[in-house]
Formats: sequence, C-alpha cells, structure tokens
Amino acid sequence: MVKNQNSEGWIGWHGLVYARVSSKRQETDGTGLQGQEGRCINDLKIISVPYEKSFLDSFSGGGDFMKRPAMRELLAYVDANPHKKFVVVFDDLKRFARDVEFHLKLRAAFKVRDVRLRCLNYNFDESPEGRFSELIMAGSAELERAQNRRQVIQRQKARLEAGYWAFVAKKGYAMPKDPAHGKLSVPNEDSEAIKTALESFANGTFVRKIDACKYLVGAGVWKGKRPEKYIDQFTAMLKDSFYAGWIERPEWEVARRPGFHKPLITNDTFELNQKRLSGKNLTNRIRLDITPDFPLRGLIACDHCEGGHITSYWAKNHKYPYYACQKKGCPRYMKSILKKDVEEQFIKLLKQNRLKDEVGKLVEVVFESVWVEEVDGLEKHQEAIQRETKSLREKADGITTMALNAKSEQARRLYEAQLEKIASDIEIASSEYSQELDLSVPYRTALEKSVGLLRNPYVVWQSLEAVEQHRLFFFIFEAKLPYHQTEGYRTDKIPFAMRLFEQFATQSSDDVDPRGIEPRTSPCHGDVLPLYHGPSDTEL
Repeated sequence: MVKNQNSEGWIGWHGLVYARVSSKRQETDGTGLQGQEGRCINDLKIISVPYEKSFLDSFSGGGDFMKRPAMRELLAYVDANPHKKFVVVFDDLKRFARDVEFHLKLRAAFKVRDVRLRCLNYNFDESPEGRFSELIMAGSAELERAQNRRQVIQRQKARLEAGYWAFVAKKGYAMPKDPAHGKLSVPNEDSEAIKTALESFANGTFVRKIDACKYLVGAGVWKGKRPEKYIDQFTAMLKDSFYAGWIERPEWEVARRPGFHKPLITNDTFELNQKRLSGKNLTNRIRLDITPDFPLRGLIACDHCEGGHITSYWAKNHKYPYYACQKKGCPRYMKSILKKDVEEQFIKLLKQNRLKDEVGKLVEVVFESVWVEEVDGLEKHQEAIQRETKSLREKADGITTMALNAKSEQARRLYEAQLEKIASDIEIASSEYSQELDLSVPYRTALEKSVGLLRNPYVVWQSLEAVEQHRLFFFIFEAKLPYHQTEGYRTDKIPFAMRLFEQFATQSSDDVDPRGIEPRTSPCHGDVLPLYHGPSDTEL
C-alpha cells in the first residue's frame, strides 16, 4: 500500500472508488469487485477522506474508457458536482487502463476536471521520472493484455481446427459440457423451427426473408421485436455453414471442416440457400438436365394418373424420340408418345392463347396503380422510421438525464439497461433508414415486355434456348400441363396467367374508370429488364 499522506492535505476532498473486473473468475477471487471496493474504501479512511460513492465495472480488455459504463457514470457524476473536489481511488494501475493511448487520454480527462487519482500499488508522480515510470507500467499492462488475447485466440483456434465451435452458442444450440468433447454444440428447443425456416427458404416455401422471420417470431425463436428487425440475423443464419455441420473461420485461416455438432440442414440445402442469396435464378421446378432435344421434359404431367410426370427418351440408337409417363401403376406407364405430337400440340396451344388487347390495357392500369401505391407505402415507411428514430433519441436523452439525477445505484442501473435497449433500437432503425430508397426502377419497360410476351408467347418461345424456355413456361402457366395421350392437352385444366388476367377484367371492368384505360406517361425510365429470371426479391 502507498505511504500514508498527511490527512490535512485532503481536507475538503470527497472520495470516489472505481473497481473493474474482466472475467467471472475475478469476481469470485480476491481481485473481485467487492474486494477491490473494500480495500479502496479502507484507504480513504486512512487518509481521512469521506467516502461518497463506488463505480463498479465488469468490462473485458482495453480500448476506449468511455465504453465502460461505470467509467462513463463516474465522469458524469464528477461533471454533475462541479462544486466538489474528488479523489478517485482504485486498486491497481491495470484497473485504470490497459493500453497506453487510453491511459493518457483518461489521465487527461481527470486532470481537466481537477480530479486527483490514488492507486493502492502506485504513487502518481508528476515529475519526469514519475511520468516515465507510469508510462512503463501502462505499456506493461498493454503488453500483458495483448499476450492474454493472443493466448485466448490460439486456444479458440485450436478448438475450431479440431471441429468444435469455440464461442458463444449459436442460435438453436446450447453448449453443455460433454465428458468426451468438452463444450459441445447441441440442438436445443429452437432447432426444429430454425431447421424448418432454412429448408423452407431453400425450397421456395418462404419466398422472402421476411416470411421466414415471421415464422421464427411466431415460433418463439425471436421475441420482443417485429419480424423485419430480424432480417439481418436470418441472413447471417443462411450464410452460416455451421447449420450444415461445418466449422470454419476464414479470418483466422481455419478452412471449412466437418464439425462434431449435429447439423440442422443438409449441405445441399445450405448450397441452395447460397445460390438464392447470390441472386441466381432458381426455382425448384426447373430441371438440371434440360436438353433442347426435349424442351418439354419436366413441364408436362400425365392426365391418366395422379402425380405422374412425363419423361423423355431416345429409342433404337438415338433414332426415335418419345415422351412417356414414368409412374408405375399408371395405365399408360411407359407407353410411348411421339415427340412430334407432344411439341406440335404445345406450339398450337401457345398460338391459340393470346392476351386480348383490352385486357392488356387493363393490366397496365392495374400495374401502374399498384406501383404508385407501393412507392407511396415505401416512402411512408421511411418517414415512419425517421420519426421512430427521432422519438427514440428524445427518449434516450430523457432517460440519460434521469440516470444522472438518480439517487440510488439500483435506479441508475435500471436506467442504463433501458438506455442500452433504446440504443439497440436506434441502431436498427438508423441502419434501416440509411438504406437508400431507389425509386428509379424501369418498371415501364419491364411491364411492356411482360404484357407483350403474353400477347404473343409463341414468338418469344421460339427465340429462346431450352433453359430460358423453362423459365418462360412458369411465367405463362401456373403449373405443369396435364397431357392426355389420346386427347392431348386438357385446356380446361390449364391455368394460364393470361386467363387469370382476363377473369379479373371480366369481374372488375365495371369498377374501372374508362379514362384510366390509357396508361399515364411514367416519369421512370431505364434500360430494358431481362424477360424473366424467377423470383429474385428475397427481402421485403
């Protein structure tokens, strides 16, 4: 302990105590908060300085001292009592700051407030020799912290390389101790819901991320916020190979390897999600073995049985092409259908079904109306976020004032917890608002091309390669076409997109203002969009 100083030199001063621990172990051994606080209060008694208040931190590592809640509170307390003279006592120089830069900044912060510092294992000395000694000790503390961090990283990296997750448990997992593996990631009660969400996004059941987030909130995996607040977390889940049974950490040069934990999804599901996130054109209805020899393979279903799919094949040394139902038990199982008949009847079907001109005009009117409504909704949403952020900031200012004026430690901690939650909400709202709203989408050219396609689908079909024909197919039709081997395509069972438009026109034509049939000139311009690339909007 430092030498006793003349108590007369401390007349009129008020004592504050600052204590800090950086681990749970330190809380229970002799370096715990209560132990530090007791020694510091006893030192104030020795120099006859009245003890006034303690500020206790549980904060790991060095860095900016303003990130420590209790240190911020201490400085705010000093600022709120400018008429008082304070001495701050702490147990060890390492509790003050653990790197040189912030040690000097913190020293300056106290000096400008005329606060004296007192350490139980070090005498502050403003002489050149004393300042040099202080810097050496601060540098030593910084070195020790850096070495400790390196050791922790080395141990964590070794666990990762061995196939174990070495950090806080992932969502959907717990990390109990296993006698053979140590801490092992084990699926918990949320795992089934997360598995369903990841698989449903991969297979297209959840078209958008927000759909999956709504499901997870409904299942109780996430609580306390609206589903849209969890989109970033769900995106991180989709990208995380851990859920497919892998362990990796590229920033530490730990390449992907099998983990000892139980995966929630297959690797195929994980890869499918990566393709969806990358914006590649995906639909589970498009076959991977599409060939121009049989452009309708995978697009037609057998009308003789339930669920039978019509496949294709070459017979007699690649001379005769056929289609046939491949479902066992079907009365027409593997009964050959000439390729020529199937495809010519399909072309005839395309030529016969064209969107009527008056319906096309109505589609444009409806589309433009929906577009204007959508843009208006997005703008209002941005305004609402801005208002919410402003309200949260005002609320934070009010709680900060109440925290500074609080009479008890318990009340201050309650206010601090409220501030942390508000700060998190502000960060989410600000990031959501910071995403620029792009209203320059060239929807007019996209609309004209889409309507033009429906007006003459045959011309477009003939101009495309096989893969693009499959994508176009599901733009025109809602499902695979039922084919009867004697009657051909059952038109009464074919759900055309254009037929849906025409049905809408028949039902709603009386409600449409005749002046609105000619669509207005749009202020939006842009390049022509691709014809159709499947569902790409996986966000909101």
